[in-house]
Amino acid sequence: MSCCLLEFCRVQELKTVRDFLFQNQKTEPPEEKNQTAENELSWDTSDWESAWDNNENKEDDAAVATATATATTVEEEGAGQSVAWLQDCVVSLSPCSDLLVVAREHKAVFLSAKWRTDDSGREEMTLAVSWSGTLSTEEGECVSSVICIPLASQKRSSTGRPDWTCIVLGFSSGYVRFYTENGVLLLAQLLNEDPVLRLKCRTYEIPRHPGVTEQHEELSILYPAALVTIDGFSLFQSLRACRNQVARAAAAGSDVIQPPPLAYKKWGLQDMDTIVDHSSVGIMTLCVFDQMKNASILGGFHASVKGSPPAMSQYITVGGGPYTGFYYAIEGSSQPLLSHVALAVASKLTSALFSAASGWLGWKNKNEEEPAQKQKPKVEPATPLAVRFGLPDSRRHGESICLSPCNTLAGVTDDFGRVTLLDLARGIAIRMWKGYRDAQLGWVQVSEGRGDRESSPSAPLPRRHAQFLVIYAPRRGILEVWGTQQGPRVGAFTVGKQCRLLYAGYRLMGVNSVTSQGWQLHTQQVCLLDPTTGALRTVTVPFHLALSDKKSERAKDMHLLKRLTTILRSREVEPDILESEAKSVLLDIKHPAIKKQALESLLANKHAPVSCLTNITRALHDSLREQDPEAVDEALLQLCSSQLKLLQLYTDIQQLHSAAHTDACSEALDSLAGIEEELSRVGPTLQRYAQLTSRPCVSFAQDSPASPLPARAFLSQLECTEDGEVKVVRGADAEWNQLGSFLFWGCLSGESPLHRVCDTLQQTGISPQQLLSLLLSVWLHREKEVLRKPEETVRKLHTLLIALSNMKGAVEESWDTQSVSPWWQQVRCACVQSHSAAAALLAALVAHRAAKASITSRADSKLQSEWEAVSLELEQWAVCVRQLEDVLALQTLLWVPPPQGTAGGATAQCSVKTLLEGGRGGMADSIAKWVFRQDMAPERLKEILQRREVKEGEDSSEQPEQRRGGGGGEKEKERSQEDTDANRTAELLVAVCQRFPDSLSPDLLFAHCCWEYVVQWNKDPEEGRYLCWAVEHLKLVSSPHIQLGIASMMWSTFIVKRFSAAAFLMEKVGKAPKDRLCRRDVGMGDKAMTSFLGSCVQLLQILMEADSGVEEVSPPELGVEEAWCGAEGPASIAELALEQRGVHYPLVQHHCLLASLLHAAMTFSLRVKPLSLFDSKGKNAFFRDLTTIQLMPSGDMDPGLVSLRQEFLLRVLTGWVQAIDDAPGLASGPGSPPLPCSGPRADWWPSLCLELGSLLQVNPDILRRHLVCELYNQGLDLRAEEVMLEVEDKDVLGSQLLVLTGQRLSYSLLHSQSQTQAAMELLARLPPTLCTWLKAMDPSELRCPLVPLPQSSRLVSRLIEILPENHAQYSLALHLLEAVEALTTED
Repeated sequence: MSCCLLEFCRVQELKTVRDFLFQNQKTEPPEEKNQTAENELSWDTSDWESAWDNNENKEDDAAVATATATATTVEEEGAGQSVAWLQDCVVSLSPCSDLLVVAREHKAVFLSAKWRTDDSGREEMTLAVSWSGTLSTEEGECVSSVICIPLASQKRSSTGRPDWTCIVLGFSSGYVRFYTENGVLLLAQLLNEDPVLRLKCRTYEIPRHPGVTEQHEELSILYPAALVTIDGFSLFQSLRACRNQVARAAAAGSDVIQPPPLAYKKWGLQDMDTIVDHSSVGIMTLCVFDQMKNASILGGFHASVKGSPPAMSQYITVGGGPYTGFYYAIEGSSQPLLSHVALAVASKLTSALFSAASGWLGWKNKNEEEPAQKQKPKVEPATPLAVRFGLPDSRRHGESICLSPCNTLAGVTDDFGRVTLLDLARGIAIRMWKGYRDAQLGWVQVSEGRGDRESSPSAPLPRRHAQFLVIYAPRRGILEVWGTQQGPRVGAFTVGKQCRLLYAGYRLMGVNSVTSQGWQLHTQQVCLLDPTTGALRTVTVPFHLALSDKKSERAKDMHLLKRLTTILRSREVEPDILESEAKSVLLDIKHPAIKKQALESLLANKHAPVSCLTNITRALHDSLREQDPEAVDEALLQLCSSQLKLLQLYTDIQQLHSAAHTDACSEALDSLAGIEEELSRVGPTLQRYAQLTSRPCVSFAQDSPASPLPARAFLSQLECTEDGEVKVVRGADAEWNQLGSFLFWGCLSGESPLHRVCDTLQQTGISPQQLLSLLLSVWLHREKEVLRKPEETVRKLHTLLIALSNMKGAVEESWDTQSVSPWWQQVRCACVQSHSAAAALLAALVAHRAAKASITSRADSKLQSEWEAVSLELEQWAVCVRQLEDVLALQTLLWVPPPQGTAGGATAQCSVKTLLEGGRGGMADSIAKWVFRQDMAPERLKEILQRREVKEGEDSSEQPEQRRGGGGGEKEKERSQEDTDANRTAELLVAVCQRFPDSLSPDLLFAHCCWEYVVQWNKDPEEGRYLCWAVEHLKLVSSPHIQLGIASMMWSTFIVKRFSAAAFLMEKVGKAPKDRLCRRDVGMGDKAMTSFLGSCVQLLQILMEADSGVEEVSPPELGVEEAWCGAEGPASIAELALEQRGVHYPLVQHHCLLASLLHAAMTFSLRVKPLSLFDSKGKNAFFRDLTTIQLMPSGDMDPGLVSLRQEFLLRVLTGWVQAIDDAPGLASGPGSPPLPCSGPRADWWPSLCLELGSLLQVNPDILRRHLVCELYNQGLDLRAEEVMLEVEDKDVLGSQLLVLTGQRLSYSLLHSQSQTQAAMELLARLPPTLCTWLKAMDPSELRCPLVPLPQSSRLVSRLIEILPENHAQYSLALHLLEAVEALTTED
């Protein structure tokens, strides 16, 4: 980590720039220039050469050598070009590196940043010419100084990039002119009539410490005997105003807006012979001691001192007599002057100067253009400022001064080839370098990395900053970097003799403490421009170089650590080379903390082999042992020995697992005697579970427990205690399982010597409890592999459990068999918490056997009797095994995959712990979720649950055979396979229900299914089927108490809000609303809303039926299985349902009435305002809590309301008749298919209308008569005859049907397109009254006019039956009968 010179940008078209600026001159021959350079290099260089050759600068020499090689090639390439032309130009680079200005005499070239793709496809930044031209407006003036000031954006969204860049040029005439990037003149200012010597700028910097004074922004302009400082804020506002004005003038020539005047101060610098450069340090306040010292020196013994030190602006000048001058201007001693702002508005037609303050110049007319130009603006006199003190050196003349970023130091060059470092606070020179003629200076400020200082336990320490002085010596073609104040040279580069060092010393103008929050200011500090190649390079210096001196080894150690890190990162290194390199680096590092850091980074490397790590650690350990014990760092030695021990353990276990032989298994097989029976008992379930869990799934190789455990993961999870024992540190589950697999999987799979592994682990001192935890975690985690060979792995697990429990400290010697053992409790806890049901059950069976054997042996040794020991431990094991068997059956069912095309979702994972914590409804809840995933219809679930009482084993085995016999196609096979799977799933469900007779009783299961479906519907209301099935499940609940509770909970929780929204929406629009409105107000589409309202009707009907049935039946008692008595958690849905209050039946009926009306309106798309069909009492009762007693409408209803209700019900009947006739083939008759049970064609709509009519006080006979007429109108005569039997007022019906018959006959005789001759003759024979009556009929009112004649004949005969003989139209009916019969005989 040393200094480096990085190229970040390239300047294009440098030859074009040179040719433009040097058009009138011929370039000198290169030989002469080189000759001069050689002559000038002939002085005594022994002083800097001796420093160069010091031992500490070996790395610098290497850097110089490489840089020399590159520079030589560069110079050879550019030999044809004119050299050193850039030294004769005035150059300035914007601190944002996006604008470069090169000017000479009266010409200038602006180069702007552009991105381009190089040959290799990389994006690189280049500077290309964006403007070039002549700048001077006065005769004989030329550019003497230039500066580029980026102006900050005022937009809130700005992140720190400049809005635009202003180019400020000083001229030999004394003018200072401000330009845009496009060369448009914004502002011209004559502040003094002498030539401008230097322009410098200071911008806002965030104060580093609380005590540092916040500095103001300013632009300073140096004249031979005066210094002008322009306030940054004033300048910023003026430049923005001028730029806006220029833009407006260019666009439209609008009125001039007066820009704010510039606030500036002008100081006449006295007591110095010549001044060539300056620095404005900023505002400072003296400490009290310095204030008193100055007062006594200046005012003598009796001088008085003010209470508070005054604020002063400090200016440093360099030149001659004295060589350096220090000026202090007390704030407030001079009032700021308001300048005569000269605003230039450039356009194609006019170029005018405008004075803002004194109005010496108006807009130019043609006749007064000449005299106006000759006038000079008024120049304000300067305020005299005497030099406070200086550095007198009569023969030395200063050439330039460069201020450090922290404003405390400055570098000064002079004509003796020296560079002097000044301490500005004390006013003294603190260091001098010689041999740097024509040197150019710059500064680099480096911040400390975010490291230990910020993470300190107390308040974070402020980040440190280091200052480095960059010196470019063009005579020697070398760039050097020096640490300040007394630091060594930390970098040197050979760069060529024609370069320019560009150092701005400022950043963006227009920034303050508020706007700079969160900005990332990307500014280069020092740039080197090489005109031979056009490369712009910046110097980067690492912070630690500021810390290093001749006696410090830390920097070297840091360098070695970086080197080691680089070696470890490269994957291509051979292990041998890695070992030798890392060993040498580790032994070379001197500082113990860094040595420890290096060792830790080596041990954490994933590519280094174990042998390499062991050898390096051992070498370091041995080297520490050889040193003086008092000088050795104890912590480092402890780390080495502990890591060596762990690496040895890792190697031993690895070798044991790779050993070919396995030791003879001499475990106690007698304790495993009955395990085969238990395995055969749970075998079928285990087999089915294994089939279901072995489905393919995606996983990452590195997460697999089978992947080898790297040494670094092993070391990170184990640590050595001070007494030499090894302790396992519990990390993430994946790492824990990997460690467990590394230690025990070889033993479980029968590939490793089991007892030798246990012995090795016992010798390390790892506690048996931690080993047991690791063994159980790998067993439970690698369930799939365990189930491939359950009998073998169970035996290995048994042996391992016995071996671990026999270790010292596993089972306490003092354990009383009547109490619970913590050792076996740990096994139970792991099994109970595990989601791997099969592995947990197998582990519990094995541990149960092992615990029983252990208890029996202890009992034998104590009692010496033939009695079997009964203990609390075995009781707990019996309960645990029973619970795990139940969970295995349940989990096997939950693993059954959902049919394709259903919603699916992740398989629910359950364990004994989750079921116990899920409360009494936990089992039913998990089954309900599974039923939803399976998309199982309520009827199918009911059919499966009925198998609990009646075993249908024979039937279910016969059915597939009968089906197979039908046809042997592939579809039949697929169907039979599906049936088999369905039957197996049904058997699984029945088996689970038998294991949980109380927790999964049918009522509880239907209740939970109902709730699950309504919850899922609430998530996606578009799925109306979910709510329908929820209601169907609720219907299947046999207990009215549970039904009532769940229905009222559903209504209040999920339904009533959407139901009321639907009612209010329909009331508002006055008809069945469109899809968009339904989605907006109710949250579902129009079709889903129709289905929703239908489900509401059914739910409210269930609520009424349950409320009626509650009195007759006692509430059910909810029990739980003995093994699951310990369940604690939320109450089940059934328990909550039983706690609900009863409902108010009339209020439920009232809501059911509204729901039926809404459902009818949506189904048949009718116009209606549903709430307007009720009076004020009825409206107020809606959407109230169903358990409260409300004031309901009673007595006779307003006739107006009744007629509205009647009209609505009649439209419902019309809609239904039209709907049933829409489908072809539904004509009434014995062969017509039955009507569906839901939707607009459902057969229950007429009876519903009649029922609603009786509730709404509408005469049902009117509804029946209307229905009969509508059916005949539609041509559905048979259905009409069925309804006609129930009509009471036959006279009115007869009159209505007579008209209908006349319309039919009129159509067939007069309006039919196929009028036959026979029909015409018949018409002539008819009585005149009948003929006139028929002609008056309008058959267009018939929806189905073309009805077969026999049907019309049957209708007329029915008419004659129901009309009394004294009826006014009886004779007309007889005439009709004759006409119809005549027509029939004709046909």
